[in-house]
Parts: sequence; structure tokens; C-alpha cells
Amino acid sequence: MTTTPLRLGPPTPRRTSLSWEGLFRVTVLDLGLACCGVEVMAALHEEGAPAEPAAADPPDPPAGWVLVVSGTVTDVMLPAVLAAYAELPEPRYVLSVGACSNTGGPYWDSYSVTKGIDQLLPVHVAVPGCPPRPDAVLGGLRALQRMLAEDQGPGTTGAANTTSEDTA
Repeated sequence: MTTTPLRLGPPTPRRTSLSWEGLFRVTVLDLGLACCGVEVMAALHEEGAPAEPAAADPPDPPAGWVLVVSGTVTDVMLPAVLAAYAELPEPRYVLSVGACSNTGGPYWDSYSVTKGIDQLLPVHVAVPGCPPRPDAVLGGLRALQRMLAEDQGPGTTGAANTTSEDTA
């Protein structure tokens, strides 16, 4: 009996397009690096997730790209994450999901773990948890939606309006 070695190509990140109330459309590129990736997949495919636009929606709402970094970012994986971000067209946004992506999680003191993706990419929304529940991931997407609506949609510059209560 002969065996053929299994040859795998590079991973292809999952892309999901979301239409937010017909105002603008975002494409979600999920980099599921660890267990949080499963929660993101569950969130994007559960009943409460934003749905694809109906046929009656305008054909060309403004578009944006969301890079979802979920899970432990190791120093070896970091160049691929940065390359994925660099290849996204403007406007682009970053959603950091889970304690490992946000701060390094329980592996924060390891020599090979990035201590938070926000040190290298401009994170717009961070979803806490280890791992966060799918409804928390959807809450992060809704927070990004509110931020974009306050900024008058994709393509505008500037951060979401924050008050001293938001940062306290």
C-alpha cells in the first residue's frame, strides 16, 4: 500500500459581504488564527447576522473592507496578517476579536506572541473574550457599523466620536 503525501496550498481567508441597511456594503475578510475563528464563522452565519442585500437594494452602495483578526497572532504569522491588511483596498477597517488578538491573551508572556494586533494595525473595534460568543462578535460588527455611520460611511477619515464617558 502506497500513500500519497497530503499537499495543502496556502490558506484562503473567508470573505463575506454584508449590506448594512442599504447605506453601504462591507466585505469581511476573516483571518481565523485560533479558536476565536470558529466563533467568527458562527457569528457570520447565524440568524442574527446581517444578511446579503435583497435584489431591490441599490446596485452600488459605497463599499468598505473589514479585516477580522481573531486568535493568537504569532511572530511567524504576523507578516501574513500585515500583508493581508496591506492588500485590502481603501477604505479598510480592522476588527480584533478575542483576548489573544487584543492583548496576547494567556500567551502574552511568550517570546513568539504579538502582544496585541493594535500595536501594528489601526484597530477600529476590539471584541473582548476568550473566546467571545458569536453575539459578541456581531456586537463588534454593529459597533463598527455605528462608527461608520457617524463618520458618514466608508471613505471618510477620522475616528468615531468619543466622549469622556466612552474612554473612562
